[in-house]
Amino acid sequence: MAEIKCPHCGKVFQVDESGYAQIASQVRDAEFAHALHEREAALAEAEGRKRELALARSREQAGEAMEQLRAKAADDLAQREKRIAVLEARIEGADAERKAAVGEARAELRSTIADRDAEIAALKERLARTDAEKRLAVKEATEELSGQLVTLRSEAQTTETSLRTQLLEQQKAHDLALRDKDAEIERILDQRSRLNTKLLGESLEQHCEIEFNRIRATAFPRAEFTKDTIAVSEGEDDRPTKGDYIFRECDEDGTEIVSIMFEMKTEQQDATRHKTNDAHLKKLDADRHKKGCEYAVLVSTLEPESELYNAGIVDVSWQYEKMYVVRPQFFIPIIGILRNAALNAASYKSELAQMRRANLDVTHFEEALVDFQERFGKDFERAGKRYAEAIESIDKAIADLQKTKEKLVASENALRLANDKAQGLTIRKLTRNNPTMKGLLDEARAAAASVDEDA
Repeated sequence: MAEIKCPHCGKVFQVDESGYAQIASQVRDAEFAHALHEREAALAEAEGRKRELALARSREQAGEAMEQLRAKAADDLAQREKRIAVLEARIEGADAERKAAVGEARAELRSTIADRDAEIAALKERLARTDAEKRLAVKEATEELSGQLVTLRSEAQTTETSLRTQLLEQQKAHDLALRDKDAEIERILDQRSRLNTKLLGESLEQHCEIEFNRIRATAFPRAEFTKDTIAVSEGEDDRPTKGDYIFRECDEDGTEIVSIMFEMKTEQQDATRHKTNDAHLKKLDADRHKKGCEYAVLVSTLEPESELYNAGIVDVSWQYEKMYVVRPQFFIPIIGILRNAALNAASYKSELAQMRRANLDVTHFEEALVDFQERFGKDFERAGKRYAEAIESIDKAIADLQKTKEKLVASENALRLANDKAQGLTIRKLTRNNPTMKGLLDEARAAAASVDEDA
């Protein structure tokens, strides 16, 4: 029985062990539930803070992106407004010229009509001063003058109509010229946006050669970038061809690291027959094989609207092995990429050559051992034959005993020589000209010595 004192009234009462265990369990469960609730509240508060920080960071990034978009839109709007202002100025100039021409024509027409009206007024005054006797003549003259006036007015209308027609034709021609100039401006702007500004005023081959020579001394000191001037054919039916440029680079020992066959292709802006990049790949692959180059690269400005070739370096090895198509701005990067890949492969080739030399040393050791065994076997066979001959001589005649003795002595000498050679053969002699085998034996001895020390 356990005694428990009430903290409120101070009364002491007794409980058994099961009741005490229940009370203790209730207390522990309440404390655990309270601690668990506090931990969940803390975790929820921390998670809320993280979310607020992430939301604030996202808002800042969105604001920065919106500011960038607004700045870009403002720049585009300013460019468009400038262009619209130039076009409006051109249109205002054309309108001014047209209005000036119409004003001049109208002024000339008005002057002609005024002159005619003055003549008519003079004639009317002259008719007013004549008497009645001359009325008939005046009437005839008036009719004649009226006819002339009608003719003059008709001629004036015809002249005005022709002038208006000429002005309209001039306006149409001017508008057509403006449209042609705008189209030419659009074409030039589009061309400059697609091509590198360094290509303006020079050919594609000259551009690539100049770009390479700028970094030759620092980036490619042992490389060659030469014009391919020798046309080669693979057979009698094959037409001799050549590429544009060949890039080769060797290491300090003179071993070739990488070689690239380059072909540069571009076309005039007003060309009527447009070629594609695929039309040049077959010849480039054939030139690469003829000149023994490892890679082939087509530097091209063809198909200027193609998203595939405008994106960057295009690997066309699915058509032709180790071939790439690039724009002029990727000419130097493709050389660096292929050269770095070749340098990594060269290190692997060097390690492979060392392994082959090590295997060759082991092979030489085995060949020396086999050669010794063959020579020892021949000496042993020679001695055995002499033994057989001696035994046969003894069986045939005792008289030949002396000869048999000499043969036995000779056989003994041969055996002694063979035995001396066998006894004189040591590991040091076998490994005298074999550094690899000597190193392996030294490592084996060191390992055996370490095992003995451990034991």
